[in-house]
Amino acid sequence: MRLVPAAVGTGIVFRRVDLEGAPLVRALWDRAVESPLCTTLVEDGVTVSTIEHLMAALAGMEIDDVVVELDGPEVPIMDGSAAPFVFLIECAGVVEQAAPRRAIRMLREVRVGDAGAWASLRPGPVSSFRFEIDFPHPVIAQQSYGVTLRNGAFKNEVSRARTFGFLHEVDRLRELGLARGGSLENAIVVAEHGVLNEEGLRYADEFVRHKIVDSIGDLYLAGGPIIGRFEGYRSSHALSARLLRTVMSDPTAWTDDAMVEPAMTPAWDNSAPLAATA
Repeated sequence: MRLVPAAVGTGIVFRRVDLEGAPLVRALWDRAVESPLCTTLVEDGVTVSTIEHLMAALAGMEIDDVVVELDGPEVPIMDGSAAPFVFLIECAGVVEQAAPRRAIRMLREVRVGDAGAWASLRPGPVSSFRFEIDFPHPVIAQQSYGVTLRNGAFKNEVSRARTFGFLHEVDRLRELGLARGGSLENAIVVAEHGVLNEEGLRYADEFVRHKIVDSIGDLYLAGGPIIGRFEGYRSSHALSARLLRTVMSDPTAWTDDAMVEPAMTPAWDNSAPLAATA
């Protein structure tokens, strides 16, 4: 993978350099297909998969215009988090472009899913994300976390949280052609009696923090930052895609806006379970 600077208005575009003509796949909500395991884009029959961690890093680093060159159908998994992408972007440096950032400001609440799993977007002063998970496994169990994307919070609070999966899911991923380079070096693997990774977890609640990373990446397919509050309860990539499609297809739910940050922003209360307040 290679990140190439792009002109104002380009947006985030993937280029499959391994295919004839190096076809382009634009990172937009109407190119996303519902998938429970990763976020996949399809344009004119060309596919790019597992984009969510890179998209989250681009969102967290406020990158609006870039061409992502790939020599295969899947973004490199790196260590299973967004942190390596953040590090490389910081090393390369960024350029402030001579144009205001396009933002999508929520005007009313939109929610998809049901009582067992749902995702919503509602009005709020800045981009913020809150997620709750509840797994029938003692290592994960119930976890809740929220973050507001200001003052380096993405990098400092969630970017290092790694993707995770259960040992019995590995064969399924391989059959789908995903995680072909997968190992304990780039994912948390949860077995019956605990985590297989020798170094353990980076955060006690690393699982839910990674779900926030996924959500940030998935919602950046709106074509810019969303000014509003995202909440997810046992949600998935598929529900994120459905939520974004529902929002963007309804002109009464959002409006174009310029990025204007207020002086003060209320933080999430990470001590309160999300399901109880829904």
